[in-house]
Amino acid sequence: MSKGKVLIVEDESKIARLIQLELEYEGYETGTARTGLEGFNMFQQEKWDLLLLDVMLPELNGLEVLRRIRSTDDQMPIILLTARDALPDKVSGLDLGANDYITKPFEIEELLARIRVWLRLPSASPEDMTSSSLKIGDLTIDPKTREVRRENQSIELTPKEYDLLMYLMENQNQVLTFDQLLTNVWGFDYFGDSNVVYVYIRYLRKKIDTPFLTPYIHTVRGVGYMLKE
Repeated sequence: MSKGKVLIVEDESKIARLIQLELEYEGYETGTARTGLEGFNMFQQEKWDLLLLDVMLPELNGLEVLRRIRSTDDQMPIILLTARDALPDKVSGLDLGANDYITKPFEIEELLARIRVWLRLPSASPEDMTSSSLKIGDLTIDPKTREVRRENQSIELTPKEYDLLMYLMENQNQVLTFDQLLTNVWGFDYFGDSNVVYVYIRYLRKKIDTPFLTPYIHTVRGVGYMLKE
């Protein structure tokens, strides 16, 4: 039985093929398009459960495809595939109605995890939104709205703080090494300061741990970090 039907709109053939093979191995049905116009036409011709949409596409760019789709369909989950340093594209995409984004290059396991999250959402009623949220103790993330709450207080995070917390939450109760965090949150070709993981963990702790009695982010000395109660 299919887990869902995913349309992949990506002009880099190797990336598109890799995603397609991985998704089909996991039990999803897939379709692929190499241009924005082809992707939009496929969206109109068939029913899809989720769309993976590259931003930089020939014929129609991904943001224009997103805008056209959202003019007729505000329900289908759309995950943008964006360049590592393309912050304006990410912000514009979210403003236009994208549900999430993932930065290239990415780990396929992270992409699969996000797809699983979004394909669970339609089955949840609005009143039961917490059941599709990621949760540990009194800390919750609603992937649909990107809202983070603890003790029912809303917590404002930057996009990168959110990405880091999301990855920790998806792998809670597991020790994550510095290399894993750097690769999955910043990308394996990140050439910046290697202390960036330490810095952002400190930022996160100040927002989600320090104001509250119980810390969730734990240091595993010499190895990395883990999120646990």
